[in-house]
Order: sequence, then structure tokens, then C-alpha cells
Amino acid sequence: MNKPLISVVIPTYQHASTLTECLDSVLAQTYKNIEIIVVDDGSTDNTQEVLAKFKDRVSIIKQENQGSNLARNRGWKEAKGEYLIFCDADVIMDSRMLEKLHGALQSNVNASFAYSSFKFGWKSFKGVEFDSEFLKKRNFIHTSALVRAKDFPGFDPEIKRLQDWDVWLTMSQRGLSGVLVDEVLFSVQISGESRIGSSWLPSFLYKIPWPILGWTPRRIRKYEDAQRIICKKHMICEK
Repeated sequence: MNKPLISVVIPTYQHASTLTECLDSVLAQTYKNIEIIVVDDGSTDNTQEVLAKFKDRVSIIKQENQGSNLARNRGWKEAKGEYLIFCDADVIMDSRMLEKLHGALQSNVNASFAYSSFKFGWKSFKGVEFDSEFLKKRNFIHTSALVRAKDFPGFDPEIKRLQDWDVWLTMSQRGLSGVLVDEVLFSVQISGESRIGSSWLPSFLYKIPWPILGWTPRRIRKYEDAQRIICKKHMICEK
């Protein structure tokens, strides 16, 4: 019996330096019934030169720069799979990632998505069992989760940061849930100008009462602004 098709959507902007390793890791998956859709969101580096090496194995969409959410949604609209996963161009998958996430959804038929622990540069992020109430307080699910396509709500183009949290909250509020695979199944590379401003910061920095000190670091301020937008939309996050 053939396994269901999984659509792997890779939005990319100025990630030529990491794209080859990302694509190699997807092509090396033990779960073989996949389609790979790369959406080049107006890159001006040598992304197209890199993609040319994969043109026989990957569907390539090139568009003017519209932002990551619209790039992801473009890939979603082209996807044909029963399952869907968004893989940023700086992600390197473990070879059994898709197999294990798909297995988790087979074993948990009421779950709409499966997610895992991961590494961001040198820092490991251990997965947390799905809890809809805890999700209202903090996002603990990375964008690279395997989703049943029929349950996916799409990315809100108005949400510029924390867009993965917005997706999981939207699904949770529709009564949908996820299941954790408690293993590190992928890593995120940190390199290039496109990573500036989005790399990991120690959690204690977010707990410092910066307004009292009279100054808030730009990255902390941008995170807090994005958090307020999510909280307002979903009516959560009591202060």
C-alpha cells in the first residue's frame, strides 16, 4: 500500500548559502512519497543558480518579494499532498523526520499536526506535550510541523512575526490538537544577513523589566510588539 503524499513547502529569500544542504536533507528522507515545492520570494542572491541543480526533483516557483507568509501560502496552494510541512531554507532535517512525524499522526488519529524537538544553532529546544492552555501563554511548536492538509488554516499575511504561533492558536481554537515526537528531528542553521534579528536570545532577557531601566533592546521590543498583536487577535496573554 502506497504511503500518502507529503508536500514539503520551502519558502526562501536570500538563503542560497543554506538551501543546498536543506534540499539535500529533504531528498534524503526515508519517507519517499513526497513532493518538494520551493518558493523563491524575490531573492537577489544566487538562489536560482542553486535551484537549477535540483530542477528535475523540485517544483520551483519564483515570485516578487511579498514576505514569508505569502510565500508559504503560495506553496500551500500548489501543494497536492494529504500532509503538509513548511521547511524554512535554513532547516536541515534528520533523515527519518517525515517518517516519524507521519507515524505519530497515524498513531494519533485525532491529532491534526505532529511536531518535534529541534536545535537552533547550538541551542536545543526540547518539545513540550501539546496543551491548548499552555499554548496561549507561549509558543512551543516550530513552523516545521507535519499538518493534515485538510486542517491547515493558512498563514495570516498581516502577521509579520510569530506567525507559527498564530497558526497553532488558530487551529487550537478550532478544536484541533497536535502530538509531540520527543526527539530532535531537525536543526536550524544560523548564517547570513537574513538571520539577523531572528536568532535565539536567552529567555532571561525577556524577563528583565526593561521599561524600568529606561531602554529596551530592539530585538526584545520587536518580539514584544509581535506578541501584543497575537494576544489581541486571539484574546489571550494576560499580563
